[in-house]
Amino acid sequence: MPRMLDLIRNSQVPSNLMQSAARGALSVPPGETIEILVYLALHHKLFGAQARLTLAGWDEKASLAAAADPKTSAEVLGYFISLENLRICLLPALAENPSVAEESLDGLAVSGTRSVVEALLTSTRVMSSPRLLQALQSNANLRPNELAEIGKKLAALETSPVAELPETDAPDEVIEGTVTKYLEENAAELAAEKDKPFQPIGMAHEDVGGEAAVEAGPQADAATASASADVAKSAAEKSATSAAGKSAAAAVAVHAKKPVSVHEDRRDSVLQKIAKLDIRGRITLAMRGTKEDRSILIRDSTKLVAIAVLESPKVSDGEVEKFALQKNVLEAVLRAIPMKRKFAKNYSIMRNLVQNPRTPLDLSLGLMKNLLVHDLKNLSGNKEISDTIRKVALRMFKQKVEKKG
Repeated sequence: MPRMLDLIRNSQVPSNLMQSAARGALSVPPGETIEILVYLALHHKLFGAQARLTLAGWDEKASLAAAADPKTSAEVLGYFISLENLRICLLPALAENPSVAEESLDGLAVSGTRSVVEALLTSTRVMSSPRLLQALQSNANLRPNELAEIGKKLAALETSPVAELPETDAPDEVIEGTVTKYLEENAAELAAEKDKPFQPIGMAHEDVGGEAAVEAGPQADAATASASADVAKSAAEKSATSAAGKSAAAAVAVHAKKPVSVHEDRRDSVLQKIAKLDIRGRITLAMRGTKEDRSILIRDSTKLVAIAVLESPKVSDGEVEKFALQKNVLEAVLRAIPMKRKFAKNYSIMRNLVQNPRTPLDLSLGLMKNLLVHDLKNLSGNKEISDTIRKVALRMFKQKVEKKG
């Protein structure tokens, strides 16, 4: 037997029962009653007003149970968390419900009343989220001591080490299939650029060559040592004739290598490995390799290689969030990110693209309409981006604030 909610959605319920539904008087489970009321409040012209009145005074215990339950429908949670329908008594439960997205809490943090601010400040989830704390900072109802406390929280969160997320798992056959398909689809361009060497954006070609030259081994070290000895000997001879010469000899004698960290050593070895690969090898590594490999190959000046990183089944949303902010990537990479649906649905990635001064103007303007109020406010004061983006952000910020007011 279909649920009453489904019958109502399909207009299969007589008018007298619809009136009972809008008053919450149907003999159905409490959870379904709330779903019916929310549906009517949002979608039914005739009974919507009555349903909204009923929801505003609905039993607090039953409402709290629905607000705290991760299995409650997204439509019900969205109704409860909206500023115009919010009941303060439900906010603590809603704030801790993992099914309530941070985007939904964002609007409350920016524009909520004093009661909303007080409730959010008691939320463990809100006080441990940099995004929500930043949103709260722009709320006019925040007191000076609370603003200072939020500033300390943000500083602590920024300095505390964050655990690295594991790489996205992908079966070998999926990765191999993706590599093969990508190479086949781009065969013509691949043939045209097959001899193009590895040249990361933001690093001179001689720097890459210098990294690779480190592998020359003991012979190179011996030659370097011999040359250093000759320089030292020459300096010592000159020192016998003048005080200035002595100073020069001393300067040569104290010359020493800078200490190199383990991380730099490892990254240098990765650069050396990549520098030896042809374009086909770099594409394959972009899809099969590690997170560190991808962080270097996304900067490859060869478009086919850089885009291959985004096509990798192993690349995570967290990695792409960082790519979206990078200034040392090809414009083609920034354009390709929102073309992939899974990245386009990630708010943080889209926000980072708009904040990146290297993102093409037309792309930024298209993405701005989806930004939240506090992000538009931050964008309007960002001196790194173009005047056009700042002006549009300020206009959109004012429009959204006026609309909410």
